[in-house]
Amino acid sequence: MAEVFRIYLRLGLTSFGGPIAHLGYFRREFVERRAWLGEEAFAAIVAFCSVLPGPTSSQVGMLIGLLRAGPGGAFVAWLCFTAPSAIAMTAIALALRGLETHGSLTGTGWFNGLLAGLGAAAAAVVTQAVLGLARSLCTDRETKTIALGAMILAIVIAGTAGLGWLPIALGALVGALFLHGKEPDVAAAALPFRVPRAVAFGAAIVFALAVAFLLAPQWLVTPAVALLETIVRAGTLVFGGGHVVLPLLGDLVNDGLFSARDFFAGYGAVQAMPGPVFTFAAFLGAANASPLNGVLGALVATIAIFVPSFALIFALLPAWDRLRTLPRAAGALRGANASVVGLLGSVLYYPILSSLGPQIAIALAAYALIAVWSFPPWVVVAVSALLGAIAGALG
Repeated sequence: MAEVFRIYLRLGLTSFGGPIAHLGYFRREFVERRAWLGEEAFAAIVAFCSVLPGPTSSQVGMLIGLLRAGPGGAFVAWLCFTAPSAIAMTAIALALRGLETHGSLTGTGWFNGLLAGLGAAAAAVVTQAVLGLARSLCTDRETKTIALGAMILAIVIAGTAGLGWLPIALGALVGALFLHGKEPDVAAAALPFRVPRAVAFGAAIVFALAVAFLLAPQWLVTPAVALLETIVRAGTLVFGGGHVVLPLLGDLVNDGLFSARDFFAGYGAVQAMPGPVFTFAAFLGAANASPLNGVLGALVATIAIFVPSFALIFALLPAWDRLRTLPRAAGALRGANASVVGLLGSVLYYPILSSLGPQIAIALAAYALIAVWSFPPWVVVAVSALLGAIAGALG
């Protein structure tokens, strides 16, 4: 347990670069250096986590902790990998909230420019994510059509709170109906551990309760409940990588819990953090306009965004050997992944690019740094914030 704590805390402090980079860090640390598991077992865990909603790198890290030190190891692995970024994002949110409530900086050009620069960095990161996901997930006419259809639908329903999940659900349905048998199944080697059925049943109940929470009657939806509904929905439906939380969490802007400027500034800031992108939830929980904010809001939001996908993992572990060979499951996954490309593309169009204004120049410079020159994200975020502050100070 102490070994898991030490190693995952170091990874939580140093794992920059996003989910794919995190998997590279895990492979180098746990397969090559320490031989906690072999290549085949590591590939099986990655395959299992990749086909389910949720933050893939966090799920993989948690399961490696489970393999090494049991249930306590799984919790410690998640906590240590997540806490550094979550604490930093909470601090940023509290500082921003304090300045906007009591400070005089919010009326200055350079401070507003700094926030706009963070938003421009977010635009660059999302652009890279859309193009990268499109190349890897939309490989034929069928998946490209699903992606474009999802983008059209997402633009049509933009501004309607609570419907961010619809393009993903329809994409999965179309994939299950028409894409099965188009490619080899999503089969992989058997997983290197077993979960008791009682644990799986308990996890299934937790996941069902999370889904039931999303169906709360309208008269129960207070601002705090709306915040948690949006965060739980994002944690339940994120296919295709951490960047997909952006459109799913955008309902917080539609609900009036966040200004678009602060929302995208926070999303830009999380790109400079190590660890999972899901710690954006800590920022949202701390700085939102509902009664559930501050440190408590950050803690609740961080737990809420991880719990659904983690519960689903433990619920499906005993059945994975059967599920992984179902052709309809492979088709549904392809359809869902294609739809998230369109969903993310719609958010790139509106509200990100449509609201940039003169900051489009900073966004283009940030994209050149990250996509052409391969600068690390934290450098791109810092440069974008600096350029924004300078531009704001110059009026």
